[in-house]
Amino acid sequence: MMLANPAVLRELIEQFQTLRALHAEDDDADVRQRLDDIAYTLCVSTGTRDVETALSTARHQLPGAHSEDDALTIACQ
Repeated sequence: MMLANPAVLRELIEQFQTLRALHAEDDDADVRQRLDDIAYTLCVSTGTRDVETALSTARHQLPGAHSEDDALTIACQ
């Protein structure tokens, strides 16, 4: 599997976290759509099928990541 550019992964993670916080504060349709789009892109970029696994996988692909940073789960097949 090809690995995504770490800078791209870092940006996707940051965008997802920001949008998730915004969505929690205000259930805005535009924010929800953008959140869904970022989640999809994270999944495609990491070869996973759910956003929590995608986030974990993306974090592990960043430079300086340690195996104890968070649990790396295997994607559903």
